[in-house]
This record gives sequence, structure tokens and C-alpha cells, in this order.
Amino acid sequence: MQHDSGFSGQSKHNTPRREDMARVLVVDDDPMVCMAIEIYLERHHFQVAIADGGEAGLRALESDAFDLMIVDIFMPHMRGFESIRIFHERAPNIPLIAMSGYAFANLNTPAPDFLRMALELGASRCLRKPFTPAALLTVINECLSEARAHHPNKVQLR
Repeated sequence: MQHDSGFSGQSKHNTPRREDMARVLVVDDDPMVCMAIEIYLERHHFQVAIADGGEAGLRALESDAFDLMIVDIFMPHMRGFESIRIFHERAPNIPLIAMSGYAFANLNTPAPDFLRMALELGASRCLRKPFTPAALLTVINECLSEARAHHPNKVQLR
């Protein structure tokens, strides 16, 4: 019979050690969106890296390890769809959440389903902006749980 010592790898104040925190890469060209996500996730014990576009996101992915990526679909230069496809090719085991706030000027014509297209390119989940902080956290935890189930030695859950 095993005895639980009560040690969970966390400090006395119930804050996880930095090395135990899940690492999230946020790729979005809107600094306000990035800042809001960063502040919220850090309050929930995630390590967050910000990339202000697809190229910066790829550089971050090449130089650091992440447990999850959150990528905006519409960005200048390297488009979000291209980023999602390339991110998924380079890091197929890292869950990717695609987000979009794109709105069409002409509501009379049928719009392409950009979030569905992102799923087909490798995104694990999609969020339509604006989304609530609780919705973001729920989707992140679902993705991390699924990734941990598929790759138990690679992903940490928060």
C-alpha cells in the first residue's frame, strides 16, 4: 500500500513551481489580446510566451518547448491559416487552439467557416473572439488533458 506524503510539488502557498507550470505560446498581432490572455493565464499558473505574428511564433517554437499554442487565424504577413498548418507540421503533438474575431461586412452572403478550416489544418480547438476567460481556461484544460492522455511523458496538466 502506498502512502500519500501530501507533497504535490507546490510551495506552501499552493503556487506551482515554475518548472511544473504548463507553457503556453500565444501568437496574435493584437497586443491587447495578448496582454489579456497573458495576465489571465499567469494568474492561473501558466507560463506564457507572446509572439506578435506567425514568424515570431515559429521562432519561439524553434527556440523553446511549449505544452500548448493559441494562434489567431487572421494576422498580417504570415496568415494564421499558414501559421496553423506550419505549427502543426513542426509540432504535431502540441495542441493548438485557433481563435478568430473576423466579421464580414456583408452579412447577406454565406461566410466561409474559418474556424472549421483551422480544425482541418490541425487545430485541436477553436475559439471565436470575443470569448470569456472561463471559456479559454476550459478549452486549454481540455486540450492539455487530451494531450497528456496521448503523450503522458510530454505534457503537464494544470
